[in-house]
Amino acid sequence: MLLVIGVYLVAGGSASGVAGGAKTLAKGAVPAAYKDLVQRWGNLCPAINPALLAAQLYQESGFNPRAQSPAAAQGIAQFIPGTWASHGIDGDGDGDRDVWDPADAIPSAATYDCTLASYVKDVPGDPTENMLASYNAGAYAVIRYQGVPPYEETRNYVRIITSLEKSFAAPQGRVDPSRQAAGAIAYAQKKLGTPYLWGGTGTAAQGGRFDCSGLTQAAYESVGITLPRVANDQYNAGPHPRRDELLPGDLVFFSDDLTNSRAIRHVGIYVGGGYMIDAPRTGAVIRFDSIDTPDYFGATRVTEDGAKALPTTV
Repeated sequence: MLLVIGVYLVAGGSASGVAGGAKTLAKGAVPAAYKDLVQRWGNLCPAINPALLAAQLYQESGFNPRAQSPAAAQGIAQFIPGTWASHGIDGDGDGDRDVWDPADAIPSAATYDCTLASYVKDVPGDPTENMLASYNAGAYAVIRYQGVPPYEETRNYVRIITSLEKSFAAPQGRVDPSRQAAGAIAYAQKKLGTPYLWGGTGTAAQGGRFDCSGLTQAAYESVGITLPRVANDQYNAGPHPRRDELLPGDLVFFSDDLTNSRAIRHVGIYVGGGYMIDAPRTGAVIRFDSIDTPDYFGATRVTEDGAKALPTTV
């Protein structure tokens, strides 16, 4: 879990002051209530950035400030009580340290990141990967192995967070097209005219019917990419091209709150010319629809690494 580093708890001070940074968050990727906190504190030290911090928060809690795990990890940053007692800070200066308050928990997560990064700063390799590995295996293991330890769990943890980071960062240049996009579109085209079913994933028991995210999930499953079940998690399956950069196969998303990807309520597969294939609603069939509506949220270019990184429990 985030902010748990085995039996090792790093001691000492944290970095002071909040530095500026060039990396910015993708549109709506972080709920508006937390965006400024993540952007500001994600630039606390060179080992982290706002997109990386957002990826950690999403991986651990789905940005849920009331989240609590069976292991007693608490809040949006999933601190265990002992770690919070040692490393929680009063981020908003209101006189208390509240693990359930994102205004304290998000700055504490960033500060703890930087504390660990400073502890392993002399270890060869990528400082961010060494910091992330310290969460999973303990800083002592990173020092012992002089880099990310050869533990499958630890290496997977580092890979997941660094892959997720890409879906929270605003693209800096052209986003590469997906090689699986044509196959996903071909699958969706074969389903045109199929009646919508809320909760439908295309099983025989459901008569081969789908809801919106069930269709996109099945379309990409047909080309070997496993997406999560719901639309707002599918948004994090890769980087986010702008409207004028859309390519066939991109997932396109719709929401009544254009500042919060967790509020996304609909998804389709872009086919070009301003149109998508989607399963729109009860009483309708899978069809072509325009994407240029007031509730258009944004798009995701699905990547294998991005999809593999997505948690299944947020």
